Amino acid sequence: MPVIDITNDPEALTLTVTAEFAASVDRVWDAYSNPRQLERFWGPPGWPATFTSFDHRPGGFAQYHMTSPHGEKSSGRWEFLKIEAPHRFEALDSFVDDSGEPLEGFPAMRMTYDFSETDGGTRMVCVSHFDSVEALQQVVEMGVIEGTRQAMGQLDAVLQDLREYAQGKGTRLEMLDDTHIRITRLVNGPRELVWRAHMEPELTKQWMLGPDGWEMTEAIPADTVGQRHLTSWAPVGDTEGEPFGFEGEVLLIDAPRRAVTTERMVGTDGPDTVNDLNLYEEDGATLITMLIEYPDKETRDMVLATGMVDGMESSYERLERAVLVP
Repeated sequence: MPVIDITNDPEALTLTVTAEFAASVDRVWDAYSNPRQLERFWGPPGWPATFTSFDHRPGGFAQYHMTSPHGEKSSGRWEFLKIEAPHRFEALDSFVDDSGEPLEGFPAMRMTYDFSETDGGTRMVCVSHFDSVEALQQVVEMGVIEGTRQAMGQLDAVLQDLREYAQGKGTRLEMLDDTHIRITRLVNGPRELVWRAHMEPELTKQWMLGPDGWEMTEAIPADTVGQRHLTSWAPVGDTEGEPFGFEGEVLLIDAPRRAVTTERMVGTDGPDTVNDLNLYEEDGATLITMLIEYPDKETRDMVLATGMVDGMESSYERLERAVLVP
């Protein structure tokens, strides 16, 4: 975890974040000065950022918004005050509306980022300066401390070459809290084709089968907000088990980058999960990230106990063999 300390100092009107990374100062600077890389870690899991403009010079502005799985948006703007590459930059961070104007009743903060070399890589110190105790407390109550920890927890994956970080490690499960898990898998293939493999029935039926001995009997993907999706499976031959399926509704689509859906077992009243699929491509490989929100810890543990992650690994192996072959 990169973050080693977060200090809230009401007397100094500052919030200080200290983090360390096993990467050079130049590499960390690149991550903070490239909007496409910032998008991978600026928002916490479930609230990825989209930078719509990025004028990286003193007096320039960067505009971004973060989008929740349910489509809610929180927008911000940076005004770059000083840039001393690759060791320091200073910016004014403001909450803004859709037109980029500061929101009344929400505080602005002046951020200073300092990057220094350590024996193992880079230390980053970010100090956010506020105009009043009330402004500082407002941001803290909005969850900035935990959100920062979660967001920066994604930075290790950004700083490494994607293949070095994920290739050969299979399907990985991370327990984020009692109701959220994150599943990641790198596959060798372009994002456009991986997206199609999730959205086109003739492709989906070739790989999304889980363990050997099962077949997909129905595949009705959905790519429009409000549309219903349905997938069903049945055992083949001597395989033991009962047919089952899942259905749900699309909450958000940002093709070919992100799809958020609800999911419940067919024939039941739930409970629903929220499945947040994100695809990121680098050097011809695509990192699949699935963030799943469960209604409670008991449901999370019950689902994981079914061997879901092993089944997903079997499916992803099949995806590479059957769909993403050159």
